[in-house]
Amino acid sequence: MVRLPLTPAEVARGQRLGALLRRARGGRSMLDVALDARVSPETLRKIESGRVATPAFPTIAAIADVLGLSLDAVWAEINRPEHGADLTAPLATHASG
Repeated sequence: MVRLPLTPAEVARGQRLGALLRRARGGRSMLDVALDARVSPETLRKIESGRVATPAFPTIAAIADVLGLSLDAVWAEINRPEHGADLTAPLATHASG
């Protein structure tokens, strides 16, 4: 399966996710958090650095649980409007058919 390149919005969302997880981790070691979440430290490092901009939902759910973050808070943070975004522009919709 060919993976399509990420859009700039997806890259920015991944960077916001990584920043949120780093802040929430605080002084805890990356190794401890990764092991508690049952993900590899390398996976957590890539997510926190933004290299994995679209991680799997179960991975984020596990990390958020270990860090005491609600998924609602994670979703709100990563989907906040970007600075200078046109909030009056219509949202894109998918045509059914």
